[in-house]
Amino acid sequence: MNKLKTAIAACLCATVVSAWGDKKPTTERWLDPNVNRVNVEPSRASYFAYGNFKDAQGNDKKVSNLYLSAEGKWKFNFVKDHNKRPLNFQQPGYDDSKWVDFEVPGLFEIHGYGDATYKNVGYAWATQFENNPPFVEEKNNYTGSYRREFEIPASWKGSDIYFHVGSATSNLEVWVNGKFVGYSEDSKTAAEFDVTKYLVPGKKNLVAMQVMRWCDGSYLEDQDFWRLTGIAREVYFYARPKKHIDDVFVTPDLINNYRDGKLGIVVTAPKAKGCKVKMSLRDARGNVVKTAEGTIGNDGKLSASIEMENPLKWTAETPNLYTLYFTLVDGNKELEVIPQKTGFRKVEIKNSQLLVNGKPILIKGANRHEMDPDGGYVVSVERMIQDIKIMKEHNINAVRTCHYPDDPRWYELCDQYGIYITAEANIESHGMGYEDKTLAKNLSYQNAHIERNDHNVKIYKNYPAIIVWSLGNEAGYGVNFEKAYDYVRAYDPSRPIQYERAIWENGKSEIFCPMYYPYKDCEKYCAKNDPRPLIQCEYAHAMGNCGGFFKKYWDLIRKIPNYQGGYIWDFVDQGLRGFNEDGKQIFTYGGDYGRYPATDHNFNCNGFIRPDREPNPEANEYRYFMQNIWTTPVDLKKGVVEVYNEFFFRDISNVRMVWELVCEGKVLKKGVEEALNVGPHEKKQITLGGYSIPDEAKGKEVMLNVDYKLKTVEPLLDLNYSIARQQLPVSDYKFPTLAEIMPKAEKVAQGKKKVAAEKVVKEEQLACLSLQAAQTTVTFNKKTGWVDYLDINGAPAFKKGYSLVPDFWRAPTDNDYGVDLQKKFAAWKDPKMDLKKFECKEFGDAKQVVAEYDMPTVSAKLLMTYTLRPDGQLVVNEKLTTDPNAKEKPMMFRFGMQLVMPQEFSKLQYYGRGPGENYIDRHWGDRIGVYNQNVADQYWGYVRPQESGNHTDIRWWKVLSGAGTGLEFYSNIPMECSSLNYLTSDLDGGPEKMAHQMHSGDLTPRKFTVVKIQERQFGLGGIDSWSQWPEPEVQMPYGDREFTFVINPLANPAK
Repeated sequence: MNKLKTAIAACLCATVVSAWGDKKPTTERWLDPNVNRVNVEPSRASYFAYGNFKDAQGNDKKVSNLYLSAEGKWKFNFVKDHNKRPLNFQQPGYDDSKWVDFEVPGLFEIHGYGDATYKNVGYAWATQFENNPPFVEEKNNYTGSYRREFEIPASWKGSDIYFHVGSATSNLEVWVNGKFVGYSEDSKTAAEFDVTKYLVPGKKNLVAMQVMRWCDGSYLEDQDFWRLTGIAREVYFYARPKKHIDDVFVTPDLINNYRDGKLGIVVTAPKAKGCKVKMSLRDARGNVVKTAEGTIGNDGKLSASIEMENPLKWTAETPNLYTLYFTLVDGNKELEVIPQKTGFRKVEIKNSQLLVNGKPILIKGANRHEMDPDGGYVVSVERMIQDIKIMKEHNINAVRTCHYPDDPRWYELCDQYGIYITAEANIESHGMGYEDKTLAKNLSYQNAHIERNDHNVKIYKNYPAIIVWSLGNEAGYGVNFEKAYDYVRAYDPSRPIQYERAIWENGKSEIFCPMYYPYKDCEKYCAKNDPRPLIQCEYAHAMGNCGGFFKKYWDLIRKIPNYQGGYIWDFVDQGLRGFNEDGKQIFTYGGDYGRYPATDHNFNCNGFIRPDREPNPEANEYRYFMQNIWTTPVDLKKGVVEVYNEFFFRDISNVRMVWELVCEGKVLKKGVEEALNVGPHEKKQITLGGYSIPDEAKGKEVMLNVDYKLKTVEPLLDLNYSIARQQLPVSDYKFPTLAEIMPKAEKVAQGKKKVAAEKVVKEEQLACLSLQAAQTTVTFNKKTGWVDYLDINGAPAFKKGYSLVPDFWRAPTDNDYGVDLQKKFAAWKDPKMDLKKFECKEFGDAKQVVAEYDMPTVSAKLLMTYTLRPDGQLVVNEKLTTDPNAKEKPMMFRFGMQLVMPQEFSKLQYYGRGPGENYIDRHWGDRIGVYNQNVADQYWGYVRPQESGNHTDIRWWKVLSGAGTGLEFYSNIPMECSSLNYLTSDLDGGPEKMAHQMHSGDLTPRKFTVVKIQERQFGLGGIDSWSQWPEPEVQMPYGDREFTFVINPLANPAK
């Protein structure tokens, strides 16, 4: 047991209670919660010590002769059950010739060894054995054994040599040249072993490792993610001089009213007592701006401070970094040089607000699991940079490392590019519940709670991006967290500490950090006189087609001072890249691997970014409401607007305003405003140069589109990238009235002229009735009452076999399934519609078909009225009358009509919100405009199929052939429309979601176009995916409804 463990154990006065019950105690380390690290070096700041300043300048350890990579191919043996592992495999003479070559870092399941398992609540062994901490079975406890020889540089002789493994799940044993070196748990922080006495520099040395799927520590690693096994992150050897620095702790601060900077410094070097430490602070250009030095005392420590007048400050908006070099000197000899990036910033809580550098920042955050669709836990630096780029593009300024510490390189990148971090310890015991069985109250796990927080804080303490420590996630609350809080608070007083479960038990959390708090509850909390700011650690659950009313959260955040934002759950869908039996790419989720797996289905796919890093549609809405520049109309007749800069630390002189005045798809005027000298949190009125509204726009809809585009390239953002955008209505659209849509009920007087033929011709036989006018022929099925055919100049515009029918259903979304709407609304999926009356009558110069239906399964009546105008346009009226005394009054998903068009009608042109899909409670990020798109692109490939492709505020919708013929749809009100190559049934998972393993990649597009024209559709919801319905104003309660729209056949190419 290392010194840290001994120290922690000594400070625990409570008696450790055995969790073994009547069972005989075991000496197995992997079943003892009080033995978590054996011969592992104490946690220390993440750094690499170089042999000289030149090597240290680039801070790339791979250029140092003190570094030796241990990554690449190792000899590997896999067994499904731990008790079948090879014995004595760590010995030099062991025959591994039949073992496979296996990549390190790499995970068993990703490479085909064992089954990837996903659980949210509960453990990966949920279908095998009951929870009984610390016990885990050997059956299905995958065990991987590794062997590889390394030639350690001869020049390392006389140095201390260490072996670094960045992450091993769930545990790690290490041997060198047949001798046991050490053991480690806590799969998400590095384990470093002093292997000096086991190695022979200049010769080949055998290193052996063994990793298990489960151990006693797995009870603390019940996070909501894929449960995988193996080694992730970096693996390498490094050498240090005998006299070296063990640790450095740099605490930044701001003094003198946040103007000047101060660095508090503690150097720990018990092996270098009496040696000097020279400290050199350099700016981004490498210039020395401050120096200090001191001597390591008899206690093995050196304390110092550096003060700097008005330094550049670090924030997520202004990530100004300095490098502090620590040079250890023994007499006249420089022994080693350690570079540490730092930034001058101060974090505090005052007046119920979280302040950074004195400002009450807004947390525009996301939770991010460390997950790659191809590597699982193995995430490349390139992927990390890609993730930060996506965050920057979507105005994300903060990340919570859910629910464990990440690769140190992630923190370096957040420092560099500017992302605030809530840094979370590797603790979640969700599967044990929050009551008496919670491990938060189990004293045998007290050491582990403290140790895991020790690892988190000590390794990552020097990253200025970290502004909050989090003790863990969903692990109950009890004395173990009380002790962990006290430990962290004593070690680092400079940052706030939070833990979500503590806030419900009057526990220790300095931020009120709930999960999925509804809008009203947020308001109620903020009305209290609570000193803790409200920052949701998880909110806006982004599962599938979602994101409804994100607007409501941000209206409150911008209104209430002590409500400062939150972290969206979560950043990226955790689907793994896979291929189905037909070789088509899919993204897999829980239940896709193995027999009788423990699974929570696709609940690990709730990111606003798809696994391949393509933004899901809701990302656009998040991007919009988290943007930092806002435009308010002042006088749009004269082109006067007010610009508000929501940044806290920078002006907006780096962007130009690009504006367009658009009239129903036509650009009337456009211009650029270069001089946007608006300071942080300031407003400024601007008169747009060259702005005027031409006479041609009178009586038409006019919009002012505004984009704020970068003048120069910024880190990870391209020139002209739009960091903020808005659309301001100047004048409204004039929808046609019903009177204008409908022909007059009386015939138009013809005077003395003789009419050669009727304007609308009727032809009837026993099976059907046809009406013909101009280029249009409409054929009704007299048995069903539906329109079976619509022909344009004799060519079919409807796919044979598909009629124009009422549509009340949608393929349930993940949010719908979460609250069983697919069952609650099931009566509307395929309601019985009995035709009671069918007649055709004169309607002035038009003809009108009326079909009346009884709908007994929903206690309603449906009246369908079709009026064919002499110009060939068909007016459709859908009128639903419900029974106010009905026993059951189910809501519906949509109210409208569906038709299917042949394959050649594959083009879309519409005037409404786009370009992406949008819904009644998720549309503000899309603009009203005229769009030309392909039907094939309308369905978005959510990991699991569901409703997709909707557009709101539709003025007109055209489905066209390549030649420009087709159908146009319009109404007297804004409509919602979609056109997909899928039927609703193709995307519908049925009443029991978990009965099907569906993937969008499995879908085969239909060779036709499914058109939905609707008054409106049920909202998506956006609070969570298991308890909250969409807001009342976007629901569709049982009741009377009526909708009128027009089908306009386009015989000639549409303009």
